[in-house]
Amino acid sequence: MASGKQTPRQKMINLMYLVFIAMLALNMSKEVLTAFGLMNEKLTESNATTSQRNAAFMASLDEKAGEQPAKYAPLKAKAEKIDQLSSSFNSYIENLKSELLANVDDKQEYEEMDKSNDLDEMFFQSGRVGPKGQEFLDQVKAYREGVVNVIGDEKGFESIKSNIRDKFSTEEQNVDGAKVEWLKYNYEGFPLVASITKLTQIQSDIKTTESEVLSAMLSGQLTSEVSLTNYEAIVVPEKTAFFSGESFKGKVVLGRVDKTLKFDNVVVNGNKVSSNEAGQVVLNFPAGNVGEQQINGEIQFKEGDSVVKIPIKSSYAVIPKPNSAVISADKMNVVYRGVQNPMTISIPGVGSVNANAPGLRAAGGAGKYVMDVTTVQAREVTINVSGKLPGGETVSDSKSFRIKDIPTPVGTIRGEDGSVKMQRNSLEASTIGALLPDFDFDLALRVSGFSFKVSGQPTIQVRGSSLDASAKAALRRAGRGETVQIFEIQAQLATNSGYKLKKVSPVFVELTN
Repeated sequence: MASGKQTPRQKMINLMYLVFIAMLALNMSKEVLTAFGLMNEKLTESNATTSQRNAAFMASLDEKAGEQPAKYAPLKAKAEKIDQLSSSFNSYIENLKSELLANVDDKQEYEEMDKSNDLDEMFFQSGRVGPKGQEFLDQVKAYREGVVNVIGDEKGFESIKSNIRDKFSTEEQNVDGAKVEWLKYNYEGFPLVASITKLTQIQSDIKTTESEVLSAMLSGQLTSEVSLTNYEAIVVPEKTAFFSGESFKGKVVLGRVDKTLKFDNVVVNGNKVSSNEAGQVVLNFPAGNVGEQQINGEIQFKEGDSVVKIPIKSSYAVIPKPNSAVISADKMNVVYRGVQNPMTISIPGVGSVNANAPGLRAAGGAGKYVMDVTTVQAREVTINVSGKLPGGETVSDSKSFRIKDIPTPVGTIRGEDGSVKMQRNSLEASTIGALLPDFDFDLALRVSGFSFKVSGQPTIQVRGSSLDASAKAALRRAGRGETVQIFEIQAQLATNSGYKLKKVSPVFVELTN
């Protein structure tokens, strides 16, 4: 258009045409600037949403760590490091943007942000990367390497680490066969609104990276929990005790083992159980009486805002210890007249039995009985026992016991029996008693009278268990070294005065003064 001779009119038309093209180019440039500004707004909105999602994740993780610290505390520690790195880098970029926009009056007049001077002066000096630019590069590198180091060597994170290195790479760029520094390639000479948008994009990458890493960590934790390697085969018998000749019945189930799980509350048979270790509830309570016993309760733990309750229901059988020997003396199956003979009667594997015999009665407590054969005239008594096994089968047995009288008591003075040496005044103040030496029952005997004899003097009949005035007078007339006889001691059982004891053996006292 500029060659050859042109009329003034043509020259004017050509000039107007050039101005028109320039105006079109100028309008397109402003549209591009506006597009960058609108993109920055969308990224900012998206970043706010991602920030809320990450904050909610951290709050949820904090709650889970409080509920199950052994399970989630390590995950929370890594998440907090990732969050700290992300927050620090994001704040740094936000400060850069604020500094770059400090001289911009209207932050939404994107067409006015067409210069690159402010950022170029910030990042570059004399065509080289300046201190502020190097600081920016160091911040990018610190975030990239920091997040990768926190992830560590965890399995399944290889692609995430590779993606982080790509997103936050600061390697030189290859442009038409020449190497260009990353910072110059991305920021030198660009309109301010474009650079601001790029910085906002980095903030978006930061928040997205944090979200991806945290989600992958939690997903890995959950995947590990449900892995079949965390299951054990558990044998569940139909009942916990079987008798000889029965068939074993039960089932095998898979139970997940979680050693980090901690329960908030465990109640078994109405009692709170505080022993929780390695994801298990350790039970330790008295087994109870012989027979079938029930276990009922529930396990409680928090899950979010609710409390999950898992019922406990099982049963077990209590039988006598199988490692104890049964040893009995054939001639020692004896019960005594005049006393309450304690008996323990049970059938292994049966919780409740029926027992009957003359003088036999229940004494409270499972299997506890008392037998009183005072009025039984026979020399032997038989106890018959029956009961039902858990399967409904009835079993019965019986055992005979010989009936014997209480052995002969011996007289005592000052608690001593047989021949005793003592002073005259001690004898006067002493009490006459009776006891059953080497007897299996601790029976108290009450003395109601006795005969008192000093050599060469008449026998004196004494009532009660102490010397009366006549006995004491006779004692004063006795010489040193003489023997005093205490015999025909009248004694009764303190708990059964109607039973007639055998004749009490006498006691002899040699006076020492």
